[in-house]
Amino acid sequence: MYAVMTEPSYISRQLEARSSTVTDEQLLIEYRSTGNRELYAQLVYRYERELFNYLRRYLGNAEQAEDVFQTAFLAIHSKAHTFQEGRRFRPWLYSIATHAAIDSRRRNKKHTKLSLDVPKQDSSGAGDLTHANLLESDLPSAEGEALSKEQTELVRAALDKLPESMSSVIHLVYFQGMKYREAAEILKIPVGTVKSRLNTAIKQLINVWTTSQVD
Repeated sequence: MYAVMTEPSYISRQLEARSSTVTDEQLLIEYRSTGNRELYAQLVYRYERELFNYLRRYLGNAEQAEDVFQTAFLAIHSKAHTFQEGRRFRPWLYSIATHAAIDSRRRNKKHTKLSLDVPKQDSSGAGDLTHANLLESDLPSAEGEALSKEQTELVRAALDKLPESMSSVIHLVYFQGMKYREAAEILKIPVGTVKSRLNTAIKQLINVWTTSQVD
């Protein structure tokens, strides 16, 4: 699927067997020390679905997401020597991928509509996020389906109008279920800034929803 990736058969049974015990960080450190491509392939294998789906939702375009995915993992390869022991791999990967996605969106000024999946349950303890669950309808009928579709379009339009700084926080915290400190690490901003941007973005989404209900 991705040029940077290898076929599943390339990953040895030995790596598969120890995948549950060896951490991402250990794989990366060992890879940069040995140059063993199977270690690199295992990292790609672990994140191929998760990261690609995140980028596709963020960018609203599968082809663009694939390009950014490849860019991110090529950067992992070229920057492996800069990875500091004691740091976590996942936030580092998401930081590289998110900033690559932001650059890609800026290069492609014509944004497509965001493709939204059902949001993951928030793990940050942000109770206000439940107000942003605007995609569900309690009506189990054709009327309910039509309403749900209309709601989805409203949220898509509202998200597409958010500034990049707010959009990135929404995608990381709300859709990826990351904690505030993780989003802060990825975006290289204070935790307080993550909270304020998230609250502002949610208020804007709720305002759009409330206005549409009144109309």
